[in-house]
Amino acid sequence: MKDIWLNRNLIWSLAKNDFKKRYAGSYLGAVWAMIQPVITIAMYYVVFDIIMGAGAQSGPRATSIPYVLFLTAGLVPWFFFSEALTHGTSAMVEYNYLVKKVVFNVTILPVIKVLAAIFIHAFFICVMIVMACIYGYYPSLYTIQIIYYSFCTFVLVLGISYLTSAVMVFFRDIAQIIGICLQLGMWATPILWNIAQIGPTARAIVSINPLVYVVTGYRNSVCGGAWFFEDVWGTVYFWVFTLIVFLLGRRVFEKLKPHFADVL
Repeated sequence: MKDIWLNRNLIWSLAKNDFKKRYAGSYLGAVWAMIQPVITIAMYYVVFDIIMGAGAQSGPRATSIPYVLFLTAGLVPWFFFSEALTHGTSAMVEYNYLVKKVVFNVTILPVIKVLAAIFIHAFFICVMIVMACIYGYYPSLYTIQIIYYSFCTFVLVLGISYLTSAVMVFFRDIAQIIGICLQLGMWATPILWNIAQIGPTARAIVSINPLVYVVTGYRNSVCGGAWFFEDVWGTVYFWVFTLIVFLLGRRVFEKLKPHFADVL
């Protein structure tokens, strides 16, 4: 956290440049980053709701919410997590010219990648809120929790990115492994399906996934169902898990950091 604060201006500048660089040379620019997730949401909605007839889903406080809103509230944090992890994993390799500079603090590189993913995430949060208003779920005090759950996702994915970005310098296949894990994680997280529809034993197993806490939190925030501190055990488990992952990721990163320049 100290490194992030001391280099905050540099991180912000590099994050903006990183985001712009991804779509440099294309006519639509950053619009492409928004088109694909929108099409994904529309595709899932057509398949699961219109064709398969998923219908309304039970939301917070046992209320019924439209499936398209249920789906969007689950996909928005997932898009942020998957994009940040994918790009964060490649941070050292992509910025190898900075890693080789003796005076540059390479610790901030994963932060830049994760922060760049927040730009699109902020756009989709706005889309989600507008969609919620269309269905009669207007912003309330619960909506403020989106900031908290976004921070939860940020810390979790940053901790994982420290680990994966360090490993990728020596083992490039980690990028393919991450891609497969994200595919499996998409279905292991209650995004397309409702966790309330499975039994208590299966629910306990699924809840080991920390993203269950985040996805459920986004839905609670949008539909005004519950505060994060009402789920005491879920909150404690998430932060214990996340801090362990973060400390492990930083530990591995610091151990391997002296060898980055030699390998790259």
